[in-house]
Amino acid sequence: MTKDYDRYTYRLTWSEEDQEHVGLCAEFQGLSWLDKTPEKALAGIRKLVKGCLVDMKKNGESTPEPISLKSYSGKFMVRIPPETHRMLSMKAAESGVSLNRLVSSKLN
Repeated sequence: MTKDYDRYTYRLTWSEEDQEHVGLCAEFQGLSWLDKTPEKALAGIRKLVKGCLVDMKKNGESTPEPISLKSYSGKFMVRIPPETHRMLSMKAAESGVSLNRLVSSKLN
């Protein structure tokens, strides 16, 4: 059975300043864990998130929804200058594709 804290999004990176690995959790922006090895940094941040979830539930606080459980429509709105919109529309037309297809290909 998957534990609640296993559903969250974890990432490891290197801190040049601290000369250690950093464990992070996307859903808990304020938390991090420094350790000598990536394995220990991951274990540390997972343990920290688990503790936070226990405390939040005990205090009746709502917990962040894991990114992995959210559903996405595949649509989002982006505001750009009219000149950029025109330029992208021309490039799409010249390439024989829709504006959505052109912009989606640039985001990959």
